[in-house]
Amino acid sequence: MSKESIKKTIIDLRASIAREREQKKKDNARIAASIKSATSPSTKAGYRKDKIDVAARHDRAIEGYKRRIETLQRELKNMK
Repeated sequence: MSKESIKKTIIDLRASIAREREQKKKDNARIAASIKSATSPSTKAGYRKDKIDVAARHDRAIEGYKRRIETLQRELKNMK
């Protein structure tokens, strides 16, 4: 990869992190509303579990983007 394409990919990955964080907020708010409106304790417990799972999924995706950025930055540094 050329230096410019690596820099562009890093910028794209940073934008992906921002989108993922925004989606995490939206999902969190949606599930929180579901928890509030749930009537049975078992339904609420299920929603709480879903909330944790969804947040963890977003966190894993964000960490993956960060690792990819670090790899590209090392590649860029080695090219110089």
